Amino acid sequence: MDLITPSLGLIFWQLVFFLLLVFVLGKYAWRPILSSLNEREKSIEDAIELAKKTRNEMAQLKADNDRAKADAIIERDAILKQARQTAEKMIATAKNEAAQEAKAEIEKARKTFREEQAAAVSKLKDETSKIALEIAEKVLRRELSDKTSQEALVNDWLKDAKLN
Repeated sequence: MDLITPSLGLIFWQLVFFLLLVFVLGKYAWRPILSSLNEREKSIEDAIELAKKTRNEMAQLKADNDRAKADAIIERDAILKQARQTAEKMIATAKNEAAQEAKAEIEKARKTFREEQAAAVSKLKDETSKIALEIAEKVLRRELSDKTSQEALVNDWLKDAKLN
């Protein structure tokens, strides 16, 4: 049992070596160990703070991105609406212009037709007049070949002239 129970001298020397070890470790090891632990703790805290800051920035960027996306969709819809309206106006204008041009062409064709019809009627009248004159000339030549026929024709004309 003597081996298990330490003597007072052994306890003294163990206490001296322990205190010496604590002093040496405190002088040369504890400060660097504690400073590296403090640095490690600070770097971990900085990393956590940076992660929180980055997470907040990412949330802000996502919100900005969503807002920009919504604005882009609204702008796209407005541009499409304006393009549709412009296209509808252009189509309506083109239809109106085409209708006016068609109306003008129809009116021009009618005018040309009337002019050609009037020219044809005038030409027909001229031709008819010429033919009538030729026929009258031939009839008068045949009927007025003798003197009595000429006198009878003149008398008939005079009677007609008095009646009118």
